[in-house]
Amino acid sequence: MRHSKVWAAAVLLAGLLAATGCVSGGGGGDTGGGGNNNANGGAGGGTARRKKGPNEPVKIGFSMDTLKEERWQRDKELVEKHARERGAEVLIDVANGDDRVQLNQAENMLTKGVDVLIVAPHNGEVAASIVEAAHRQGVPVISYDRLIKNSAVDLYVASQVVQIGEMQAAYLLKRAPKGNYVIVQGSATDNNAKLLHQGHMNILQPAVDRGDIKIVANQAAREWLADEALKIVENALTRANNDVVAVVASNDGTARGSIQALANQGLAGKVLVSGQDADLASMREILAGRQTMTVYKPIEPLARSAVEAAIKLARGERPATNGAVNNGRMDVPAILHDLVAVDKDNIVQTVVKDGYHKLERICEGVAAGKCPRADGADAAAQPGANKEQ
Repeated sequence: MRHSKVWAAAVLLAGLLAATGCVSGGGGGDTGGGGNNNANGGAGGGTARRKKGPNEPVKIGFSMDTLKEERWQRDKELVEKHARERGAEVLIDVANGDDRVQLNQAENMLTKGVDVLIVAPHNGEVAASIVEAAHRQGVPVISYDRLIKNSAVDLYVASQVVQIGEMQAAYLLKRAPKGNYVIVQGSATDNNAKLLHQGHMNILQPAVDRGDIKIVANQAAREWLADEALKIVENALTRANNDVVAVVASNDGTARGSIQALANQGLAGKVLVSGQDADLASMREILAGRQTMTVYKPIEPLARSAVEAAIKLARGERPATNGAVNNGRMDVPAILHDLVAVDKDNIVQTVVKDGYHKLERICEGVAAGKCPRADGADAAAQPGANKEQ
């Protein structure tokens, strides 16, 4: 089975490369070993890197998978903001979950003469061809939030993804140490989903081995869709006769889909549900008691560090890193950012304090008495707080 999956992935990659013209002459077959911090040479092999002078404006290409989730809209806005502040130009294309489109868009950015690419890949395996195409033109590539696999990508800027999965599972396990669990993984095409699940099992497997918990469903939600999570949890509840104590949902979108399935059975607020991204809608679910927690990844420092690193790479400089992550080919130098578990007790001290969400926005549609206090005032009394969802 494993060999058939590898063969299928290889066939997909070959087809996409042929369709987009990424397989061309000129030494494109191997981008060279390392390829991570060649500040004085080519970007991972191929054509020598085009270095920008200290006073020359840098042109950054930002290739994004999607803008469907709220958090990716924030990434886009913040990358644009920090690029403007640094006098850099940024070109942004969004692939809407289509590998072929993302490859074509990246090729187009290279044709337009970007000095560096920031890539948030839809498929971490397929996106390796973007790295190869960029390196053939001497353009460095930053893998943003999601790791590009099996490539000589120059830098990885992200949160510590395995730790996110560990935080989600540990939070729920502490509060529900026994019983039936459902795991809703992220998209099967996203390497981050695999890393998250690794983190989940790092925490949950010992409890499974002890017989304390039983995982009654463990499935990937296609494209991180809430509707897919709803189906997974609905089916799990049917098989377990509604006897479930926790749903380990990999992000806030899948959390809300899971909550809908629970609500259909009168279980919303009775079953623990994790999440990730601190979406506004999930902040409200947490205050309402239907979602238990989310993992907050401050996006402002993530976007800022990506832009700063992009400018340095474009000028032939070496960005400071604080770790390395193996992508199947090499240990990719990485800038890894901190994480925060958020629940109803620390919303004000985290997402509100950072300016990620305004308290009055969070409290819109939340029942009276459910909102936290801020500046000595009862947030539940703020405008919109008494509206029921």
